[in-house]
Amino acid sequence: MSLLTLTGEPWADYGLIDSGHGRKLERYGSYRFIRPEPQAMWAPATTDWSADGEFIPGSDDEGGGRWYYEKPVPKDGWPLRWDDVTFQSSCTPFRHLGFFPDMAPVWTWMRERIADKPDAQVMNLFGYTGVGTLAMASAGAQMVHVDASKKSVSAGRANAELSNMADKPIRWIVDDAAKFTAREVRRARRYDGILLDPPKYGRGPDGEVWRLEEDLPKLIADCRQLLDADSRFLFLTVYAVRMSALAIGELLSQAFADLPGKVEAGELAVREEARGLALPTAIWARWSR
Repeated sequence: MSLLTLTGEPWADYGLIDSGHGRKLERYGSYRFIRPEPQAMWAPATTDWSADGEFIPGSDDEGGGRWYYEKPVPKDGWPLRWDDVTFQSSCTPFRHLGFFPDMAPVWTWMRERIADKPDAQVMNLFGYTGVGTLAMASAGAQMVHVDASKKSVSAGRANAELSNMADKPIRWIVDDAAKFTAREVRRARRYDGILLDPPKYGRGPDGEVWRLEEDLPKLIADCRQLLDADSRFLFLTVYAVRMSALAIGELLSQAFADLPGKVEAGELAVREEARGLALPTAIWARWSR
């Protein structure tokens, strides 16, 4: 299996300005932020790293840390736009800013898969604040958005309002993604596409424990049962784990061996504005017909 790189290019409201020495400088609308980035092992292009805020990681192994601000930053966030989707960005306690900009090429790719099927049934598992859900809904997809966090689902609904998509056919569901998917299998539901972005570790709304290495194969097997020979895609992204793109690619190859189409795998990256280099951010695997 050959590995591919999907690289997110800068757009009006987001750009990776510079990176190096284990950090990255990004612009989110009119604000600039510095965040830790272990993959940026090279030297930065410039020393001009003035920013509105910086996330300083903690000294423990649990990924803690906090934001430090040089200039006032709206506590409740500020709106950003990708294509026809408007959403709220903010400095979260988890070091990111309410969405994942490296997913932009994935949103575009998924739209292309359903371009000739505007009423496609698509599910977004671990859907977070719903930017991917809204990107698909704006292309005509009927969406099922699932996340265990009430706060994230509420943010998704708010982003739908910001995007003037509150009337789109979106089911906003607070539930454990694995349990919901298993129930959909028992209901004999089918989908045209599935996007899933599982965390390394998580808890469902009723205390369900999710461990990626242990629970991902069963979830993929259940997702396969929701897709058929007329379905269009499944896209899986994995962040912040010691796992290979080849490994998750082979997992999908086994699960989808009985369906026509192809399985691909690779890395996500973001294009740096200063030099044009690609900063890797995550691994992915996908099946498409």
